[in-house]
Amino acid sequence: MKWLKAAAEEIIDCIKISVEQLDMKQVERLINLLLEAKDQKIFTVGMGRSGFVARAFALRLMNLGFSVYVLGETITPAAEKGDILMAISGTGSTKMVLTASSAAKEIGATVVAVTSFSESQLGKMADLVVAVKGRTKAGLPKEEDYLARQIIGEREPLTPLGSIFENNSMVFLDSLIVELMHRLGRTEADLKRRHATLE
Repeated sequence: MKWLKAAAEEIIDCIKISVEQLDMKQVERLINLLLEAKDQKIFTVGMGRSGFVARAFALRLMNLGFSVYVLGETITPAAEKGDILMAISGTGSTKMVLTASSAAKEIGATVVAVTSFSESQLGKMADLVVAVKGRTKAGLPKEEDYLARQIIGEREPLTPLGSIFENNSMVFLDSLIVELMHRLGRTEADLKRRHATLE
């Protein structure tokens, strides 16, 4: 169980660091956008594991009473001017996320990027970027970088691919839900009333 414990400690440490590094001005802007969106639709999009994070965030927004949809579902309605697209991509270069974000911009929707790379294509396209730090697929080392780090005694993260970004994003967005709960005066009982009953 050596590797399990070591990886768990690394994941916890990375989450703590990512929360400390959040730009709270960006986060406050996001909170205000969401609080002002009671009459608008909110869409979430992400691919792969970032897509799971997007779906989990959408579920909690629905529990809070927002009109929220996961992009790609057959019952997702048309986006309109003033709606919000929450685009989650660690690299900021995921093609389908970029396509959706570009379409949203053309319609006049507000694009919020949750990414590790503010200067990525997604970051530059977005109206608001919330930078969530974490190793992503784009941050994987080249072989020569790996050898150089080994020589000076640095090691690679234990968790593979974009796991650190995805974990950090999940914790950030779950924590954001708690902040929204308090600002809206909602309790866990309020959320439970909107939770699925046909399951």
